[in-house]
Amino acid sequence: MEHVRTDPLGPRSILITGAGGQLGQALAEVFPEAEPLGRDVFDVTVQATEVHADLVLHAAAWTDVDGAEDHHVQAELVNVVGTRNVVALGAPVVYFSTDYVFGGEKREPYVESDEPNPLSLYGRTKLAGEREVHNGWIVRSSWLFGPTGKNFVRSMLELGERQEEVRVVDDQRGSPTYVGHLAEATRELLRRSHGVWHLAAEGDCTWAEFAEAIFEEAGLACRVVRVSTEQLGRPAPRPVYSVLRSEHPDAPRLPHWRDGLAACLGRLASAA
Repeated sequence: MEHVRTDPLGPRSILITGAGGQLGQALAEVFPEAEPLGRDVFDVTVQATEVHADLVLHAAAWTDVDGAEDHHVQAELVNVVGTRNVVALGAPVVYFSTDYVFGGEKREPYVESDEPNPLSLYGRTKLAGEREVHNGWIVRSSWLFGPTGKNFVRSMLELGERQEEVRVVDDQRGSPTYVGHLAEATRELLRRSHGVWHLAAEGDCTWAEFAEAIFEEAGLACRVVRVSTEQLGRPAPRPVYSVLRSEHPDAPRLPHWRDGLAACLGRLASAA
């Protein structure tokens, strides 16, 4: 299949849903011509009648993996019905999905043609959201982090400042992805054909290895105690392996997750 689109990005009306979240804010930086819409302006769970666009970057989502287990109606309302409402606007959609649509059975990277098998309700609602999109790009990424919002890097930095050690899972492996790099890759992706695309950082690690890298880069003396998923006892099941890679030869390539971490910490230092 030919993946290169001949039409360059020209003048068009672009909307960003979920603009208050970490990914939405990163997209707004990379797409300064877009109109960023937070939930207070555009609640995707309510069908819109006066919203018009030529392209929608759909970053609004229920992302609380554990919370979805107890709030399945709300998670489905945002991730499935919300996506259906965005699609109903009639414009091409970039739908941001997740590595958690896979079950972790493989021990080599998941590619676009692999069959999804979500373990959690969160994963199932994101997969159902994918199936609402028939005109656009489905972008699966993983372990997102950035200088804003709630994410693993910011949580570890807060804990590392006030604790001598933290317990972190060491039997789940993925590719932590900096939202700034994902947003830049998304702009490049718009010159490719519609379909499913895996866009995640190069390299992979466990959550414990990620935490150790965060403390090392930030100069924090906090020690990481490696524990199992079972020991941590989180409500939602997660894949033990969910590294994503693209089988498309022309897929945008993201930098290594350590480069993303350095960029994120740099942004946090500048803000401080």
